[in-house]
Amino acid sequence: MEIRFGERPLDQTVAAAGLLRRLTGLLLAQEHPQRVVAEMLDRLGNWERELTATAARNFAPRVGAELDDGDRRVYLDHAFDIGSYNPCFPEYGFETTDPAVAAGRVVFPIAYEGPPGLVHGGFLGVFFDCVVQQHNCAVGRTGKTRSLTVTYRRPTPILAELSFTIERTDTGSGIESVAVLRHDTELLCEARIETVAASPDRLRGARYGRRRVRDRA
Repeated sequence: MEIRFGERPLDQTVAAAGLLRRLTGLLLAQEHPQRVVAEMLDRLGNWERELTATAARNFAPRVGAELDDGDRRVYLDHAFDIGSYNPCFPEYGFETTDPAVAAGRVVFPIAYEGPPGLVHGGFLGVFFDCVVQQHNCAVGRTGKTRSLTVTYRRPTPILAELSFTIERTDTGSGIESVAVLRHDTELLCEARIETVAASPDRLRGARYGRRRVRDRA
């Protein structure tokens, strides 16, 4: 049986996430009220009402014992590329993924700014948790995060291409990962993360409700 961690997002959702992230940056960069923003707010109100009519009545996810509850929402796969469909998460990309090591790149946009020109430290914790858990899921053995410790060495810039590496050790009962974020060769911050080690058999697709078939008029 296919191992999965929820349904894949709709193509529309992925496209909207990127647009919403870019729009957030543009809104944060405005110095004065703009006519187009007033128009956008009117349209967003209408779109909110239309989407409310087609969304699940209960925003709790269909998982476990509730996977057949048609009133609950579909659960999207949070193991891989969360930032591609949810603009609240950083968007990153892996270049290599092996059981012991992984590497990739990330650019933090204006939406993740804390101090002037720098990434808010809390977003770096979210980023490290995302990439480490994706690494674990990609090699087929993962579980809940037990602990996450971030050490900040240098301020992390927004709008700059950064590289990350992960070193991973499976101890049998758990997984220990050390992730490092760099700007060129400069060390910015590092994280040590411990997670529960779960067998893939416990993460199989039956635990997640499938996307419902569209109702036909």
